[in-house]
Amino acid sequence: MTSRRRFAATLLSAAAVAAAPSAWAANDTPIHILVGFPAGGGSDVIARLLAERLEKELGRTVLVDNRPGAGGQIAAQQLKAARADGTTVFLSHDHSISILPQVVKKPGYAPQQDFTPLGGFATFVNGIAVSPGTPVKTVPEYVEWVKAQGGKSAVGIPAPASTPEFLVQLIAQRWGLDLVAVPYKGSAPMMADMLGNQIAAGVGSVQDFIEYQRAGKLRMIGVLGGQRQAAMPDVPTFSELGVKGLEDTPFYGIWAPKGTPRTFVDRFSRALQQVVAQPDVRARLVDLGLTVEYMSPRQLDQRERAYTKVWSRIIAESGFEPR
Repeated sequence: MTSRRRFAATLLSAAAVAAAPSAWAANDTPIHILVGFPAGGGSDVIARLLAERLEKELGRTVLVDNRPGAGGQIAAQQLKAARADGTTVFLSHDHSISILPQVVKKPGYAPQQDFTPLGGFATFVNGIAVSPGTPVKTVPEYVEWVKAQGGKSAVGIPAPASTPEFLVQLIAQRWGLDLVAVPYKGSAPMMADMLGNQIAAGVGSVQDFIEYQRAGKLRMIGVLGGQRQAAMPDVPTFSELGVKGLEDTPFYGIWAPKGTPRTFVDRFSRALQQVVAQPDVRARLVDLGLTVEYMSPRQLDQRERAYTKVWSRIIAESGFEPR
């Protein structure tokens, strides 16, 4: 009797495993992609592009769920609190994953303990742009312009205690300026103030600025990274301008709550790989200023750990105290 029960249990277990992928595919519960910034910003545009294609690959409704605030912290906390059932994921760049947990005393989550990587899809660079009312076209001209204002000026950043804030600090140190980083709740409101000449300059990701740059509404004058960007080859890197040590590029990825079933992780990762391999998706991401680079869950985890280590040193050397 015992042997027969064990045999029956084995058959049921095997049947459940075999049925799991098809059962998952038949699930009609929507997948929500959390985005920690407002609609209209770079992360939102990217999320909506991927959501449309992931929906086709996964056979599931995929919705973008904007949860702006605290530089992505609110969305990250929402992910931690979500059920690990494949219905909630988090699309983010490096700030919420690698930077914010190091600069906030109580972020409310720990990525390595609370999140499961699903895959990465791109790297990018940050840069500085000036408003249309600012009469400068290069970083040296910007430095001279600030000095003519008494050496002090405000610079917008999309989130507090972010890599853009540290870049503002490095620019100020490099040229002896008194620059004040003004944090916004995402890039969209920062752009609105820049376009309205309410603030003279802003630091953020290239994808936040690139469309305005092409339209002649803003002027990018410098980018990070080890080389100039294909989307804007005339804009010099800060390495060329004498600001070293920030050549490592930020990244974009997607995470799920810790404990999410392996079946979902594998299926989602394959779907993401297929989506970013589509020529028109790749072209659009490149057009947004990204370098398309698919990363498996393991590769994304490695990138996250390495990037966190680099910025741990930079943050410590800056003397920044967690807030």
